Amino acid sequence: MKIALDAMGGDFGPPNLVAGAVMALREYQHIKQLYLVGDPRQIEIQLKKHQCNDSRIEIIHSTQVVDMSDRAWSAVRRKKDSSVSRAVDLVKHGQADAIVSAGHTGAAVAATMIKLRTLPGIHRPGIAAVLPTQFNVFVLVDAGASPDARPEHLLQYAIMGSVYSRHVLGYKNPTVGLISLGEEDVKGTELTKEVFKLLKRSSLNFRGNIEGRHLFEDPVEVVVCDGFVGNVILKTSESIAVAIFKWLKHELARSKTRQAGAYLARDAFRAIKKKTNYEEYGGMPLLGVNGICIIAHGASSALAVKNALRVAAESIEQQVNPHIVEEIRRYNEATAQLEPALH
Repeated sequence: MKIALDAMGGDFGPPNLVAGAVMALREYQHIKQLYLVGDPRQIEIQLKKHQCNDSRIEIIHSTQVVDMSDRAWSAVRRKKDSSVSRAVDLVKHGQADAIVSAGHTGAAVAATMIKLRTLPGIHRPGIAAVLPTQFNVFVLVDAGASPDARPEHLLQYAIMGSVYSRHVLGYKNPTVGLISLGEEDVKGTELTKEVFKLLKRSSLNFRGNIEGRHLFEDPVEVVVCDGFVGNVILKTSESIAVAIFKWLKHELARSKTRQAGAYLARDAFRAIKKKTNYEEYGGMPLLGVNGICIIAHGASSALAVKNALRVAAESIEQQVNPHIVEEIRRYNEATAQLEPALH
């Protein structure tokens, strides 16, 4: 498999991105080619720092970087030689199987939609974020690609999320929940009420409306919402996880007895920290585009970049896109057969 990494994106640029790339190549031998897209001089400095001369690396020169202050769609059109655009071009022309970017999320979404288009039958892509529960994980779609989604878009998020949950996360028949203000089908906005009807008529394993408290307390495997709500959930969850450990550290340091207890329970604390650490999850697939695009956190560490490359490799191996196309085709055929009865 061949993966293109936007080596200039993110808050820290080449140092963390190249370090993560080196970690991935040393751990994942099934990555046959890794394109590092960006400023060759900066990339080579970092490769030399890590004493890496892996023959699987190829540096692709680009002269521009999309800044966080840039408007997504205009940046893709104006900065044609940006690292993210060049990385997407590699997928477009069949040289790479996937792109990973920790840069401007909007630009990565725009570049893939402009250059790769969406999969057959998909109206709009959605970002899938994997979040931990008490015993396992669930996938949240959409985590920020489309703030202004329509009912049919959320239905497709549910289908795509179910495919990802089944083929990558390993759930045989993933349950689906729709984020709303209450469990009753009459609760929520006009958008969620329409989506409820669509999901109810589908063949998905739809549990119904779920509230925010259900996400970690009584979870489903696939959580569906528009990109505005999803991004708020994602970033709130991340901040709470960080805050809890700061509170714990403060309280545990207040007495010798607590410090001793913390020392005895250190393995449990480490396990929980690992489970709630975004770095372990790596990146979020942009489901629905005609290619594989993994969106990594802007503040990605080397570990997070390594895991984002792992997520890309998993999506390639599990043939996520062909499965999405097949499920959308089945849904459309089933809907076409039901339409006469509905009218």
